[in-house]
Amino acid sequence: MKLEAKVALITGGNSGIGSATAALFASEGAAVVITGRNQGRGDEVAQAINNDGGKAMFLRSDVCVADDCRQAVEQTLERFGRVDVLFNNAGVFHPKTVPDCTEQEWDETIDSSLKGAFLMSKYALPSMIERGSGSIIHTSSGWGVLGGDGAAAYCAAKGGLIVMAKAMAIDHGPDGIRVNCVCPGDVLTPMLPDDAKKRGMAWEDYLVGASQRPLGRVGTAEEIARAVLFLASEDSSFVTGEALVVDGGGVAG
Repeated sequence: MKLEAKVALITGGNSGIGSATAALFASEGAAVVITGRNQGRGDEVAQAINNDGGKAMFLRSDVCVADDCRQAVEQTLERFGRVDVLFNNAGVFHPKTVPDCTEQEWDETIDSSLKGAFLMSKYALPSMIERGSGSIIHTSSGWGVLGGDGAAAYCAAKGGLIVMAKAMAIDHGPDGIRVNCVCPGDVLTPMLPDDAKKRGMAWEDYLVGASQRPLGRVGTAEEIARAVLFLASEDSSFVTGEALVVDGGGVAG
């Protein structure tokens, strides 16, 4: 029960890494508030956690909208009285080079990942500062560390999150708040086959790249969730400003 009596707020919590992390956090004793734009999926994730004996609530919210972010934090505080963990996980992916990327795709990518993390942190931090404790985790990427092909906006957003986490760690360490990034590699979530489709690649061909990494496979959402749990819990009590790469050795190779 590494998060017993804690309250966690997770954006992009209605699928993939977000929903896996929500389920794991709940099993470790946290009350979980998940946000996303898909009401149906969000309700299903929250209901599944509640049916398993956990405590979860879904809030329909768009991290690109400041008022939605403010309300998500306020409703969490009204319901549970605190926010101990903020997991900024929402994001979109457009596999485009700079010449191919539209302004709308650029803005959507930057806003969902980078601006969304800024807005959620902006509204969650005052209560954390008041309590003198908290853990904030941003979902970055291995491509936020090294860059990647055909994903200029995504790499810009994810790289920005890493440096923002370092700046926030410096600013808010004295407040008792830790800020880190988790940097997944290829993970079997709905985003992965969608990327293959947008790139015009057969799924089998797309997976060839994963077999060339040291561990020889793609990761699972549950494996990333366990890394996020580490960063959220007291197991990482002396870790802040870090970008934890969880990618089967892709960056190493």
